[in-house]
Amino acid sequence: MSSKKKLVSARVKRVKKSPLPFKAKIANVSNKPATVADAPQSEPSPAVKVRYIAVTEDQEGQRIDNFLRTALKGVPKSMIYRIVRKGEVRVNKGRVKPDTKLKAGDMVRIPPVRTAQPGETVRVSKALLEKLEASILYESDALIVINKPSGLAVHGGSGIQLGLIEAMRQMRPDCSFLELVHRLDRDTSGCIMVAKKRSMLRHLHEALRQGRGISKIYHALVIGRWDATTQKIDAPLRKNELVSGERIVKVQPDGKASITMFKVIRRFANVATLVEAKPITGRTHQIRVHAQFAGHPIIGDEKYGVESVNNEMQAQGIRRLFLHAAALTVTLEDGEKLHFKAPLENNLSVAVDRLAAQHNQYDQRF
Repeated sequence: MSSKKKLVSARVKRVKKSPLPFKAKIANVSNKPATVADAPQSEPSPAVKVRYIAVTEDQEGQRIDNFLRTALKGVPKSMIYRIVRKGEVRVNKGRVKPDTKLKAGDMVRIPPVRTAQPGETVRVSKALLEKLEASILYESDALIVINKPSGLAVHGGSGIQLGLIEAMRQMRPDCSFLELVHRLDRDTSGCIMVAKKRSMLRHLHEALRQGRGISKIYHALVIGRWDATTQKIDAPLRKNELVSGERIVKVQPDGKASITMFKVIRRFANVATLVEAKPITGRTHQIRVHAQFAGHPIIGDEKYGVESVNNEMQAQGIRRLFLHAAALTVTLEDGEKLHFKAPLENNLSVAVDRLAAQHNQYDQRF
């Protein structure tokens, strides 16, 4: 081990005593550089028949489960996976797995499954359409970047009939292809990408898999005084499902490797700290759980936060999860780099100013 690595290892610091039987890493670095509910389905009506759909060139490379989610709008994901598992979905007359990738010219057999009828389509309100139009940060013939409002799920499902992608498809009815590149939690606001071409989706998915070409920066208001030297949280995460069906993520030794870099932006005495979070990996609820693990849960987080603090902060105007995808950098296939910044929602900006006035923390002295 090099001397440099030994020095960093020696400076590993646990912010709070962890109840876990292993040592996840919280590194101290001195330098400061830069939908529809999953309900039982009735038998298909006589009008519902087997369909055969030919895969287009623009759909090449798409997974069969994602292909079916588009072809079977309104059908619960659980049913889609069930008909694939039972062999009712065929590609070129052969059985497939959910992650099977399609090729142009493939013939997909879709069994009789009742989908949402035209009269059952949930229409997007004029107010939401206008809000989303005003929230678009960038649009080309291949990509849309939008500042997603808090409270809007990225897609329908699990009891949510309408999400961002469904709304976008109604906003852009002439677009034959619109797919989410990545996801944000329902209560998280900020930059999110929607691909308008399959080639762009493939490129960005590959960039995300390789961990290069895409950089995301989040802003979060956390409880207490975050130590400015605590810049790296390295703790494996594992998804668990409770008896109630609720999904929760925990730091566990057998979880997937997860790293988040943190940087202090602004302090509000010992009450709260505004931090910048840069996820190196992309796990579910990663920033939220890593902040909790560091001993500083995000304010407004109903799942991983502190209820009493959340209740107190409502008086300050913080009535939602204070987590915002503030900036995004994307490298396109031709090497061009695009930089985006999403302004914070007005109610949170006002709350930050109120906290600053109360705690006289307009400067950034650490």
